[in-house]
Amino acid sequence: MIPMKNIAIAVLFVFVILGSAGGFYVGQITGYVPPVKGVTNLDVGQPAGTDFSLFWDAWRVIQEEYAGPGPLDFKAMVHGAIKGMVGSLGDPYTTFMSPQDTKIFLDDISGSFSGIGIEIGIRDDKLLVIAPLEGAPAERAGLRPGDHIVKINEDTFTSDLTIDEAVTLIRGPEGTPVKLSIMREGWEEPRDFSIVREIINIPSLKLEFKENRIAYLKIFQFSEQLRSDFEDIGGDIFTSSDKIIIDLRNNPGGFLHIAVDIAGWFLERGDVVVIEDFGPGQEQEVHKARGNAYLYGKAVVVLINGGTASASEILAGALRDNRGILLIGEKSFGKGSVQELKELKDESSLKITVAKWLTPKGSLIAEQGLEPDVKVELTNEDLDEERDPQLDKAIEVLNNL
Repeated sequence: MIPMKNIAIAVLFVFVILGSAGGFYVGQITGYVPPVKGVTNLDVGQPAGTDFSLFWDAWRVIQEEYAGPGPLDFKAMVHGAIKGMVGSLGDPYTTFMSPQDTKIFLDDISGSFSGIGIEIGIRDDKLLVIAPLEGAPAERAGLRPGDHIVKINEDTFTSDLTIDEAVTLIRGPEGTPVKLSIMREGWEEPRDFSIVREIINIPSLKLEFKENRIAYLKIFQFSEQLRSDFEDIGGDIFTSSDKIIIDLRNNPGGFLHIAVDIAGWFLERGDVVVIEDFGPGQEQEVHKARGNAYLYGKAVVVLINGGTASASEILAGALRDNRGILLIGEKSFGKGSVQELKELKDESSLKITVAKWLTPKGSLIAEQGLEPDVKVELTNEDLDEERDPQLDKAIEVLNNL
């Protein structure tokens, strides 16, 4: 597998590493711990004030005293210990993934998978729909950004699930159903949605021309495919329109370098797109536009909402900070952290937050999101009646320029 760096969508060095041979001894800080087959301990140093003997004491008690159903699965115990350690960080985007979950994650960012087509996240200990993908089963079933997923299927409440655990439960073979219990603002109690899984092929963009030859550019996600697709339509926009609407609503993000590439069409070469902040005492990394600035002279507005996250927030923030481009709609999600995927020896992995995004003017995206310059709400009634006052406002603003 290829380590993935700077995934602006969903990592740690552990003191226990799985071994491939049998008959290893578990290392210790104090006291004797019996040999455990299939597990090895590498001495990577003990942080000051941390007593690892507590872990080994608990391991020994379980190994010697446990009388529950079934034999002990030492590999599962190690994975469980790592999950607990990662969970103690309180960061929903830093997660341990089993080999199976790692494969699902890599399939996801490749652009094709079997599921219902939603991006999910955790906020205030609630599992939320960030964005349903356009045309996917979740959108057709009526799921909307901000929906709280209370339960998956009949018996799994989501309050204690990680994002990756929830993804594993929602995914499944093509043609099989999954039931989600959804709570939405204005509802008195959750409602159940039964959704049949499909192969999800995620598009990258859509281009239409509205009244007065306004180019309407809908970007669905910042995938590798977006770069070539944008090159195919960039010339059409340049020759056909002087006004552009970039619709980043319900765009959950994607790759940082793709967001930087797309920004290069609209910004002058060398303009700052985003700042990667690694924490106090660490040098920041500044990502700058390196494109052709082909669409720099065009009038542009950007549509955002609560489903605008990660790489899409980076692009929106860069366009506003550098060119004063108006953001229209509702506050974005606030997914402003950087994750790296670190492989472990048994093909499991750790996805760890290593930095936070700052807009070119230094505004923090994480948790705060981007406030629109022109606030326009899209109500449930608007959706039911297939009205889009946010798009209408964007057209109005451009027509008045």
